[in-house]
Amino acid sequence: MITKKKNLSEYNAAEVPSGEAFRIGIVVAEWNSEITNALAQGALDTLLQYGVATENIPIVHVPGSFELTTGADLMMKNDSRLDAVICIGCVIQGETRHFDFICEAVSQGITNVALKHERPVIFSLLTTNDMQQALDRAGGKHGNKGVEGAVTALKMVALQRKLEE
Repeated sequence: MITKKKNLSEYNAAEVPSGEAFRIGIVVAEWNSEITNALAQGALDTLLQYGVATENIPIVHVPGSFELTTGADLMMKNDSRLDAVICIGCVIQGETRHFDFICEAVSQGITNVALKHERPVIFSLLTTNDMQQALDRAGGKHGNKGVEGAVTALKMVALQRKLEE
C-alpha cells in the first residue's frame, strides 16, 4: 500500500490562509468517539493555530455519522455568520452493507448541504476497514483527518471570499 509509512496530513503551512476573520463550525459524530474526539481536537487545534478565535468555532455533537449532514444543515441554517462547517465522523467496515449505505449517504448529504447554503461543508469522515486504520488516521502514523478538514475549510473559505470580491 502506498500510504504504508506516509503521513497523509502533511501540508505546506505557507499555503494556509489566516482564519482571523473566519467563523468555522465543527459537527462531530459521537459514534466511535475515541476516534472522532481525536479528529475534532486536531481540527480545533489547527483552526486556532491559524487564527480562528475560540468563540468563532462552534462545536456540536450528533449521535452518528449519518446525522452529520443534518447537524451541518442545522448549524448553517441557525448561524448565518458561519463561513464553513467541518463534518467529523468515523465509519468502520463491518460484515454487512450498512457501511456502504452510511458512507454514500453522508458523502452525498455533505455535498447537498454545501450546495444548499452556498458555503463550504468539509468531509472529514474516516471510512476504514478496521479500528487500527482509524487510529492511524486520528493522530497516528498517517496523520489526523481532522487537521486536513481544518486546512481544507480555511482554504475553501479564502477561495470563496476571493471569488466573491
